[in-house]
Amino acid sequence: MDEGDQPASTPRRKGRPILIALLVLALLPLGGVLIHAVLPPPITLLMAQRAMAGEGLDYRWRSLDEISPRLVAAAIAAEDARFCSHRGFDFEAIEQAMKANEQGRRMRGGSTISQQTAKNVFLWPGRDWVRKGLEAGYTVLIETVWGKRRIMEVYLNVAEMGPGIYGAEAAAQHWFGKSASDLSAREAARLAAILPSPRRYNAGSPGPYVRRRASRIQAAANTVRNEGLGACVLG
Repeated sequence: MDEGDQPASTPRRKGRPILIALLVLALLPLGGVLIHAVLPPPITLLMAQRAMAGEGLDYRWRSLDEISPRLVAAAIAAEDARFCSHRGFDFEAIEQAMKANEQGRRMRGGSTISQQTAKNVFLWPGRDWVRKGLEAGYTVLIETVWGKRRIMEVYLNVAEMGPGIYGAEAAAQHWFGKSASDLSAREAARLAAILPSPRRYNAGSPGPYVRRRASRIQAAANTVRNEGLGACVLG
């Protein structure tokens, strides 16, 4: 055997498993996004975590057409007023939140419905930088692959809306004893009002804070409908 015959091929063989592993890691997120573009997500990591802690699990998938448009408008009004106009990230809201934090004022972050959906479906609860980076990547993917209607559909099905209660149908049945398709404007606003802290607040018999917040959301939801701010999902 000539001196230079074997060593030339060895580095290529050693590098192949690494390249394959990197390719698999790159394709896994896309695969999950493609699957859930057509299939409902199974239970999420948050659902599993809460269930193991003894909170129960009520998760009932419904298509967007089976969910009251009043709840869609209320969710946009409460969580992401520019949902139809941004591409996953609301930089204006992020800037406002940063300024408020610098001034020592309490203000919710600039997380969009798209970002919340990406986090809820694909990632674990928490605020570490690794998770935030993955959240950004998944947000870009679902905005590109799913589109706005699918994002809203998934969001309203997996969002936590009470202790062990996930999604519009389970929440409507739990809090109001009716289907998500039959929610009134006031009931929809109450569900949207508890989204920031669904394990703390009660949508069925709300206290003063939730009543005031729901009233503001109901008024803002009228604006969403009247000014076409929800046109990408309300049609």
